[in-house]
Amino acid sequence: MLTALPAVLGRNSRTATAWWRDAVIYQVYVRSFLDSTGDGIGDLAGVRAGLPYLRKLGVDGIWLSPFYPSPQHDHGYDVANYHDVDPVYGDLAEFDLLMADARRLGLKLLLDIVPNHCSSEHPWFREALAAGPGSAARTRFHFADGRGPAGAEPPNNWRAMFGGPAWSRVTEPDGTPGQWDLHLFTPEQPDLNWRNPEIGDSFEEVLRFWLDRGVDGFRIDVAAGLFKHPRLPDSADPDADERSRDSVNPLAWNQPEVHDVWRRWRSVCEEYTARDGDERLLVGEVSVPTAREHAEYVRPDELHQAFFFDLLSAPWDAAAFRETITDAIRDIAGTGSTVTWVLNNHDQVRTVTRYAGEPGVEASGLGAARARAAALLMLALPGAAYVYQGEELGLPEVMDLPDDVLTDPIFHRTGSRKHIRDGCRVPLPWSGHASPFGFSQGAAGARPWLPQPEWFAEHATDRALADTRSFWHLYREGLQLRRSLPQLGEGSLRWLDSPPQVLAMVRGDGLICAVNFGSEPVPAPVAGTPLLSSGPCPAGVLPGATTAWWTGDCPTP
Repeated sequence: MLTALPAVLGRNSRTATAWWRDAVIYQVYVRSFLDSTGDGIGDLAGVRAGLPYLRKLGVDGIWLSPFYPSPQHDHGYDVANYHDVDPVYGDLAEFDLLMADARRLGLKLLLDIVPNHCSSEHPWFREALAAGPGSAARTRFHFADGRGPAGAEPPNNWRAMFGGPAWSRVTEPDGTPGQWDLHLFTPEQPDLNWRNPEIGDSFEEVLRFWLDRGVDGFRIDVAAGLFKHPRLPDSADPDADERSRDSVNPLAWNQPEVHDVWRRWRSVCEEYTARDGDERLLVGEVSVPTAREHAEYVRPDELHQAFFFDLLSAPWDAAAFRETITDAIRDIAGTGSTVTWVLNNHDQVRTVTRYAGEPGVEASGLGAARARAAALLMLALPGAAYVYQGEELGLPEVMDLPDDVLTDPIFHRTGSRKHIRDGCRVPLPWSGHASPFGFSQGAAGARPWLPQPEWFAEHATDRALADTRSFWHLYREGLQLRRSLPQLGEGSLRWLDSPPQVLAMVRGDGLICAVNFGSEPVPAPVAGTPLLSSGPCPAGVLPGATTAWWTGDCPTP
């Protein structure tokens, strides 16, 4: 029996040509994608060289991690100049070549923009330090007097998400200890004060600078942040504010004024869309606890989309996945947007390792099967999807990086390896049997900025392309079918009644996607050979940890 899913929207006339509604975007972590110069660090020329590979994979576009001038305390998420390219990654001329090649290959190009904070080396922050208390320059940030004798204690008890206090005391121009400045991530990333209208005006200029160069939109970092409670009161539970998506400080997150920013940015994008008919996209990193709160960011006059992280964080369980998917479609698609599904990104443990249930490459057999099944499920869901680089290779997390090579500020601020992100950022293996595995093109034997383990050879791109059973071919075939089958992409979803630990859904009126979350084979929901499956899937059987797609006559309610 089929169960109707409420509030599932199909295409409507207003958005019938909106490419982003069911696009699959590939996230390029520029530093680790491909190095064209041999210095061990990926760059824009390397991205340009890799575009034919991504076109062959079948994605609709790419999202580039920050490449702006930066001291690299958080690898580009500490921006010193929003209008240029860091020399380690290239220059504006190289960016323009990349933009032109992406356009020629039919790939959309999104930039990562960081509006919550900038670098402590940004000219604004340097000016604020030099200007002193009470100056107009300090109103661009959150400077405040300390508490206690001589102001020696922070203004409140907030904690930084990357560990430690959210405040640092500055030295005033006369050399004395002075005010404190707010940084919700690291001291090198001071938070901007969006209650100062100069900040909003400046970021509109940033948007227009890159839109004029041809970009198709922006991924917005910390999109639920920006505004803080105007009185900066103490947090009721400051320890919960560190590195937790579901318990972010409500006094510094998800403030109502942030929605006015996205309305302004949406109007800028609509202006460019009206000029040439090509829709510009805003997709937000919105970390809020519920799908209902998430939906508030994708109303028709705000962000087009926002990453839905709940699928990424859901346990490997059929009921949990069904509830997560149902909530998302009901609350998010109900706004007129589409859900933006993700299984991984540059801040998360890689999917193969996360699904293994225990750390280490030795557990990747189970993890790999589940990751393949999850990938095929994600591509079958209505809406858009984002794929982090290396997921199409089935890369596990690198768990044993030595302490002396770790660069993540979380590690350096906490002394703990918990939540560190270097393991998913190790440069990609492209070819060969030893590091740098084709990652560094300019000089043989160049050392990548993070060391690659020997077992990366098993996941190198050249091997993946040659093996028709690889992750790469699963992704490619799934993307090809997604593009060719009208039942996939945006559209309706209905649940099939299924055995425990089996999730089965009907897309449109002629395609079934079924996932066996258990370990034992179960009867297939329909007869016949699957159109595509994440593992060996004989007719009439759905093996454990497998997703399969069938086309044909679907059961009726």
